[in-house]
Amino acid sequence: MAARRTGTPQGPPVAVVTGANRGIGYEVARQLADRDHRVVLGSRDLAKGRAAAGRLDPGGTRVVPVQLDVADAASVDAMAEWVTRELGRVDVLVNNAAILYDSWARARTADLGEVQRALDTNLFGAWRVTQALLPLLERSPHPRIVNVSSEAGSLQGMTGGTPAYAVSKAALNALTRLLAGELRGRGVLVNAVCPGWTATDMGGGGRPVPEGAAGVVWAATLPDNGPTGGFFRDGRAVPW
Repeated sequence: MAARRTGTPQGPPVAVVTGANRGIGYEVARQLADRDHRVVLGSRDLAKGRAAAGRLDPGGTRVVPVQLDVADAASVDAMAEWVTRELGRVDVLVNNAAILYDSWARARTADLGEVQRALDTNLFGAWRVTQALLPLLERSPHPRIVNVSSEAGSLQGMTGGTPAYAVSKAALNALTRLLAGELRGRGVLVNAVCPGWTATDMGGGGRPVPEGAAGVVWAATLPDNGPTGGFFRDGRAVPW
């Protein structure tokens, strides 16, 4: 059983969503705001983040934009310092930022520079942000970390193609398992979620974005006795 936290911060729960100015991240931010979370909308381009936050919350009380490039340690540190100073809490972290769905590439001839770039955002970016916000998450009464992954990262289904994206998502799944094991005794639920093939700029088609985002929000709002260390789509387990 997790130790009881003391000095629990007051006010609505705070959710940080990375890569949230469009696509899955934007819709996750919308759904969490509708569930009475105060959402920190992370965006590499602050102007785009401000525009997205304005569309979601014209009054500016529920969604606040912040400049966040998860591949830049200084940007991550600045975001964490701002959240600590201005909000004083984080209850939910959604590591959504991702790049490079390299459908044109093959592992045998892949540009390893591109692979490294994908890893720096898709894996190390999530890792950086998690480490930076973990002190605040551990103070939350109901801390949740959701790593937005993909079935492309499932070892069981890998047959070739999208090497940078697939390897980075498989590594993100491994990080999910490690963090879940280490944080289990502290009450932090850590899960990976595949939103499925959705009609985003990266996905290029598929089901409506709100349907894919709903599975992420499900993991972000699990009850305290919910699962941890799992890989899910639409609330159902996906093979690793």
